[in-house]
This record gives sequence, structure tokens and C-alpha cells, in this order.
Amino acid sequence: MKNVNITINGIETQVPENYTVMKAAEDLGIDVPRLCFLKDINETSACRLCVVDVKDMRGLKNSCTLAVQDGMELVTDTPEIRDSIVQNLQLLASNHVFECWACEREHNCELLSLMRKFNVENVYGESKNFDKKPRLINDSSEAIVLDSGKCILCGRCVTACEKQAGLGILDFNERGNETYVGPALMHAMEDSGCIYCGKCIQACPVAAIKEKSHIEQVLDALRDKSKKVIVAAAPSVRVTLGEEFGSDIGENVEGKMYKSFELIGFDEIMDTNFTADLTILEEGTEFINRVKNGGALPLFTSCSPGWVNYIEQYEPSFLPNLSSAKSPQQMAGVLAKHYYAEKLGYKKEDIIFVSVMPCIAKKHEAGRPEMESEGVRDVDFVLTTREYARLLKRKNIDFMNLEDGTRFGELVKYSGAAPIFGATGGVMEAALRTVSEILEEQPTPIDFKEVRGLQGVKEATYTVAGITVNVAVVHGGISIKEFFKKLKRAKKQYHFVEFMACTGGCINGGGQPIHPAKVQDNVDIRTLRAESLYAIDAAQEHRKSHLNPIITKIYEEWLEEPGSHKAHELLHTTYTPKKFYK
Repeated sequence: MKNVNITINGIETQVPENYTVMKAAEDLGIDVPRLCFLKDINETSACRLCVVDVKDMRGLKNSCTLAVQDGMELVTDTPEIRDSIVQNLQLLASNHVFECWACEREHNCELLSLMRKFNVENVYGESKNFDKKPRLINDSSEAIVLDSGKCILCGRCVTACEKQAGLGILDFNERGNETYVGPALMHAMEDSGCIYCGKCIQACPVAAIKEKSHIEQVLDALRDKSKKVIVAAAPSVRVTLGEEFGSDIGENVEGKMYKSFELIGFDEIMDTNFTADLTILEEGTEFINRVKNGGALPLFTSCSPGWVNYIEQYEPSFLPNLSSAKSPQQMAGVLAKHYYAEKLGYKKEDIIFVSVMPCIAKKHEAGRPEMESEGVRDVDFVLTTREYARLLKRKNIDFMNLEDGTRFGELVKYSGAAPIFGATGGVMEAALRTVSEILEEQPTPIDFKEVRGLQGVKEATYTVAGITVNVAVVHGGISIKEFFKKLKRAKKQYHFVEFMACTGGCINGGGQPIHPAKVQDNVDIRTLRAESLYAIDAAQEHRKSHLNPIITKIYEEWLEEPGSHKAHELLHTTYTPKKFYK
């Protein structure tokens, strides 16, 4: 790549010729404000906050899209530039409803941060003569809320839905002062084809799109002394929760998480890591049965509810390929309300099960009519990682200064195969560890590194007990769409495919901590979080799900064996095609 010579704020430097001015400035440590820009996602110059003054060019230029040129000279901070930034911030703020005291993004709102930095007064928004746009709230779904009153029309959510989820559910509707972002014709999200991956929430710089909160319901449950409230957290939450309190990205805070559950007042603690192991036994047995006895192949994993939403709506002809095993979240609820309730001497109706999840699609999953057993909901309430952090702050719990707590309760022990569920390829690797050993009837490798990493589609071939097994790992809506094109024309037989709706897997779920765009653009957040999960895996006594002694005990005492009739009644479900407007 050819380099060019440019001068920024009097500093001479060389940069690759494909650089933008913004990238060149940031490589020098020069801060350039922006709101609409997301690297490789939204590069539209809509907010006009990143302006610079280029010698021999007329007017201020948007640095996010301006290509560098050899000999270019520019400055990033002049009175004219600051005046322009302030004016544009005032225009962006004019239609924003400032409810910061009650806003989910109070402490990491990108708009508010810039307004504070540039000491901006909301002069237009406070004017009685200013014609504000109507406020529309779309909260019809179980998982997500759209609030046009908060929206600054930056377009980040629109392009995230298109370029990350591959769906294009969101768009600009109406014109002028009536413009709002949402599904066409203000359709309910339930009817829009949304899969609830939450990429739009992660992209939003304010809180115009957010998860539907269950905090108040959880607090009410904790106050009800007639109920026993049980909590369980997903594998990835332990390496992301600390980020809400200033930890390093990906820092493992499992011990503090357990302690916080105790301080909040939950009666028992489970761990969804435990039911991740259980999922492998059920899903792995299903795979073995299909290979040996016939059945739809490839078998598709079913633990990602966003992916399940995708196949039901966009590829329903492949539903016979989808595993019938419930997700670890739902299995945890089943165990809590049936097996565990019986051991504790409680009625299953008196158990309230709360899960802490990286994913807003888990809220939608918990509310599905299929997700109940013997007339009782598997999961009552779902808190995202962000919601649980807000609950801790509300309770004045100084999370990062907590002493490490210990697991308590029976259903907490997990193998190393469980935490890697949170990273793309983790479910496949966990399944291969167990399936290969069961089929070979002898110890087999632990690490299947070919399915790790952030490539959108990963493929590998293994020989297990003389059987050639072709596997694939697919994550993110764009990759899912492309893989189905390939699958429909592929001549080779795939046997097992892992799908995750979110790029990177659960570590990048729509309910995880949101970092400012500058961090998202320049730090490999997914890799840092995944590395922590693999470190947890490596430290476990057992690293294969079927070697978890508590799992063995559950089958001996209650479920009989993997894939038994009882297991199918409680731990499996069915999915059906879903229609949406087109």
C-alpha cells in the first residue's frame, strides 16, 4: 500500500493512501468528535461533527469520508470548527427528549458526552417557537422499545440492521419534521421480521432503541416472601458485567457476580453454565441418533433465540434440521421449577426464575408459548447484562470492590465446555468434545481450534469412529444469509452446523455493555471477551460436558438418560414457521 504525506495541526506524518482524514488524525492521537460514524457500518457524514479545515479547500469538510491526499494540510480545532460543532450539536439535540435521570444511557450517552465536552446549550429544544417532531413509541414486542423522542436520526441503527443483521427492518419513515426510524408504516416489531439480535441497540448512540426492562418485576418478586426466587447467569455475562463498572474489557468477574446475587437477595443461585452442559448431552444425543438412525441432516443448533427467530421467518423449510433441544436458559428454568423445586420441597408454581443474559432475544424466547412445562413458564424474567448492572447501581452495590463470592446451590458446577458457549464456535467445540468421545468410546481431543475465531463462516472436517463429519460455524445475520445460499447449492453433506445470530456469539449480544463508537471502531472487544472464556475453560477440572458429575446425577435421579421420554417432555420443544409483513 502506497503512503502519502499529510500535515495535521502542524504535525507531518505518512499514512496509507486509503486512509480517511479522521483515521489519520486518530492515529496521531487527535480526538475527532462524531456521532453518526461507525466503522464499516455507517459512514454517511450525517451528523457533521467531524469537520476539519483543509488548506486550499472551500468550506469545512467531513473528515470521516474525506480521503487523504498527498501534500494535504489541515487543522482540526479552530473557532470556526468549534462553532460548527456546537451548532450541529444544538440541531441534533433540538428534537431529543432529555430524560437523563431515567435514561438507560445516562452514563454512556454519546450525545450527552459531546454536549458536555463542548458546553452546548439546548437552545432550539428549549424554544417554545420550535416545532418539535411528534413522539412515537413502539413497545409492542416482548424485547425491544423504539422511542422516536430520543432519536437523533443519525442512521446508525438503520445501517446496523442492514449490514450486521442482514435484514433491513429499520428505515427512515415519513419526511421532514415527521421523520422517524422504525419498521415501515410503524408496524409492530413482532410483525416486522425482526429477530431481536439487538444490533440496533448496540449501534444507537443515545437510547432511542432499548430493551424492554424487567427490573421492576424482579424487584417485586424479591419482595414476595411466598416465592422462592432463583437466578442464573449466562456463560458470557461473567466476562462482560464488570465493564459496566469500569473493568478492563473481558475481565472475568464471576466471583463478584456470585456475591452480587447474594447481596441482591436471591434465594438460590444456579449457573446457566450448568445447563449448557445439559444442552450438550441432549443436543449431542440428538445428533448421534440422526447420524446412526437417520434424520434430517445437517443438524442445526438451537441455543441462539435470535437464530431460531431467523429460521422460523426466513428459512422455514429447514425447520426439520433444527435441534429440538431448548436453550440453556430454558433448561435452567425447567430444572429450577421441576427438579430443584421438588428437592427443596416447593411447589413449582412458587418458584420465580430469573436469568441474566447477554441477549434481548432471550426476553422474546422466555415469552414464547412453547416455553412452558406442565403449564408453568420455564423462565419468568430476563435481565440483560446492562439491566442487571443498573439493578446493582440502584441497590448501591459497589460491584468492583466486592469480595469474590462462591457458588451456592446444587446446580452450579460446570465443565470447561460450558463457558465457551458464549463465543462463536463454542457450542460446536463443546458438542464435538462429547460426541466424539461417546462415539469413539475412548478419550478424544479436547480442543477443536478449527471452529474458533471470528471468521463469519468456519468449516472443518473430522473423522469420528470411522464417520466423516463435516461441520460449520456461522454467526451474524449476513453470514447466515450467505451460508444458506451455499447450503442450497452445496454438493457435500454437512452434518452439524452451529448458528449464532450475533457476530462473535453471545459475547457480542444485544444485551451486553455498550461502548462508545470510538472504542467499538478501534478495540477488538469480541476477541478480548472470548479469550477470557477460553481461559475459564482451560482452568476447569473437567472440560467435557458429559464428565460433569452433577449432570450424571441429574440423569440418574430424574431424567433417566439423554434423549429419554422424560427429557423430551421437559427439555425439548418444537418450532413453527412464522410470517411477517413484506
